Amino acid sequence: MPRPEAYNWINIGFFTLSPLIALVGVGYYTYRQGFHPGDWVSFWLMLCGTGLAINAGYHHYYSHRSYECHRVVQAFYLLFGAAAIQNSALVWASNHRSHHRFVDQEGDPYNIQQGFFLAHMGWTFYKNPVCPEQRFANVSDLMANRFVMWQHRYYLPLSIGTGLLFPLFLGCLYGRPWGSFFWGGLVRMVLFHHITFLVNSAGHSVGSQPYSVRDSSRDNWWLALLMFGGGYHNFHHAFPGDYRSSVAWYQWDPTKWWIWSLSRIGLARRLNRTPARSILQARLQREGRERRVMSDSRLEERKEQCLPSI
Repeated sequence: MPRPEAYNWINIGFFTLSPLIALVGVGYYTYRQGFHPGDWVSFWLMLCGTGLAINAGYHHYYSHRSYECHRVVQAFYLLFGAAAIQNSALVWASNHRSHHRFVDQEGDPYNIQQGFFLAHMGWTFYKNPVCPEQRFANVSDLMANRFVMWQHRYYLPLSIGTGLLFPLFLGCLYGRPWGSFFWGGLVRMVLFHHITFLVNSAGHSVGSQPYSVRDSSRDNWWLALLMFGGGYHNFHHAFPGDYRSSVAWYQWDPTKWWIWSLSRIGLARRLNRTPARSILQARLQREGRERRVMSDSRLEERKEQCLPSI
């Protein structure tokens, strides 16, 4: 059992109490003041802003460098990424790069082999034992980025300001600051925390593996609906440098559409796109492996049927 000093008591308190505070707060406020359409607008505005900042920004841009974008877009990613209250872009990208390098092994921060809860959120309950010099060795490129380091340095006031005080300001515009604070701030924050956590837990335990079985990553359509396309996790692990989370036109992937749209108006460029031939080859190899496994299992069944009874 880990020693008490190994636990991150701040994170334990925050992730344990924030859902309770959000539930009680929004319940009491709605009971006393009712519900206003502006609260719903604030909720969706903040959810979409933080969702795109995390998936298109923290994930595809900062962690995987799968495209380049204008400084205005980077500012949006860093401000609304802070509003998600999931740590700075530097820390987030470092953890995610470690996840890809050591997936399902020791060194993977949210290793599904250690259990669903640990992969989901339990990993945040422990302090990182690695010193900063070693921990951030995998994000030396981001440490040379002055915008990223500025956000990292001032992450706490930025997260409070953009994640909680900004929704409060939005509420002032329609006369319900606390309604917007609860819905666009607290409820949105708690909900998006667990949507993101589900990529690390459900995204490695539930769904299909159409591209690769080298790790536990899964494609999951309902998780994609929640995580702005990020639920097609098997595709992402097979082709981590691709700016897309999915490849089929019918698959829900707002992040892909957002990045592509930015490129159309000159705010993004050099979109890294895996060749269709490579994707098809991966699928054919995966299907061929499935057929071989099925053939082997059928052969074993026939051998058992042919054995003489005793």
